[in-house]
Amino acid sequence: MRTPTPTPTPAPVSAAPAPSRRLALGVLATGLLMTVLDGSIVTVAMPAIQSDLGFGPAEISWVVNAYLVAFGALLLLAGRLGDLIGRRKMFLAGIALFTAASLLAGAAGSPGVLVAARFLQGAGSAMSSAVGLGILVTLFTEERERARAIAVFSFTGAAGASLGQVLGGVLTDALAWNWIFLINLPIGVATLLAALRALPADRGPGLRAGADAGGALLVTSGLTAGIYAVVTIEEYGAGSAHTLGFGALSVALLAGFLVRQAKAAHPLVPLLILRSRNVAGANAVQMLMVAALFSFQVLVALYLQKVLGYGAAGTGFAMLPAALVIGAVSLGASARLVARFGERNVLLTGLVLLVGALGLLTRVPVRASYATDLLPVMLLAAGFGLALPALTSLAMSGAEESDAGLASGLFNTTQQIGMALGVAVLSTLAAARTEFLTGAGRPAAEALTGGYRLAFGIGTGLLLAALAVAALVLRGPAAGGPETRAPSVGPRLTAP
Repeated sequence: MRTPTPTPTPAPVSAAPAPSRRLALGVLATGLLMTVLDGSIVTVAMPAIQSDLGFGPAEISWVVNAYLVAFGALLLLAGRLGDLIGRRKMFLAGIALFTAASLLAGAAGSPGVLVAARFLQGAGSAMSSAVGLGILVTLFTEERERARAIAVFSFTGAAGASLGQVLGGVLTDALAWNWIFLINLPIGVATLLAALRALPADRGPGLRAGADAGGALLVTSGLTAGIYAVVTIEEYGAGSAHTLGFGALSVALLAGFLVRQAKAAHPLVPLLILRSRNVAGANAVQMLMVAALFSFQVLVALYLQKVLGYGAAGTGFAMLPAALVIGAVSLGASARLVARFGERNVLLTGLVLLVGALGLLTRVPVRASYATDLLPVMLLAAGFGLALPALTSLAMSGAEESDAGLASGLFNTTQQIGMALGVAVLSTLAAARTEFLTGAGRPAAEALTGGYRLAFGIGTGLLLAALAVAALVLRGPAAGGPETRAPSVGPRLTAP
């Protein structure tokens, strides 16, 4: 593999005073919150949207899928472009596009308009999310304060999904489904105005330093084909010609992209990023972890509604304890625990708790008691509040300042791929198991529960695999060790 020609070093971000950095953190967290909320808030409003706009049974899934395809496919490209043209510019453009698309979605009067608006929302979310972590790690360079900032950022992502379900249920029941999108307008405008003031200007080396148009086309097309294949598994089947054909096309395009990046004088994505043990390992752990946990969020919501008979708002409130404990742990304890025991040890502890949570769900009964069967699961979700901040720190620890946007985009890309894979595969397996049990004469509630148990068992296996990868691959500094993890200014990634 030929080493890429070093790119011009971007001008470093000037150190901002503490109040400005806190405001910047608030801006970045709010941008992430809108993205995460929009990914989950729509799930409880789907029946109302289908009824009002006349979506067919196979079409309604594209209210979610259009967002996921655009978001997942554009993250890596947006992260690298942010490094080249300036991460602040990319963040502002993404928030502006997301806000405008939210207005279009809220005013949509037909299925086609809403799906198009959701695609644009996904594109805007990719632009802002891809560079968020990159901006954060260049603002907070001291080890302890960076750990606290990442804890806040991670809490926003971890708890936002659960809060989205509560908010989606309340807005849909109290007002109308349109408001799950229109609520983004004042938040988006306020975020834009605050970002103009709080985020420091940065200058990348320019598009000539890495504007690989062919590579951009290959990676975006490859990710689009792959994510499209995954999100349509439930509709077409895992072994169908449709799924296998788009899967093979994705593999071919991404393989071509890797070959091009190895030979290009100015690659869009320098492959040296994959030589970092922590970067590669953390992304692998995250893909396995979120595949299990995002499907947990979706399938538990379905179990509450289809088996236990909860309504939309009731489902959101039933899952609220998970959001609260995740927030309490990530904001109140994770940074101190990381400082004392190190990221790797905190991550392993969090994964053990999460294995316990999904392990309990493999035994969930048809007539469950919330207090004894489900509340312990919600409380063990605190492991996510430990795991995600530690994992985020490890994933960004190998990044130089000039590649922080790329590392951030890669981390978010593996998250989206893991979410899409987890939901598509585990939902399909749960549905197949339910169909088998129904055919065997089991009652509907029992058949549904059997399907969900199978999915939770597979999710537990994914978390055990994540635990093994974390233990064998990831490395971290000794607890209380010297604070040498701030990104340096340079053209390449180091390999710890």
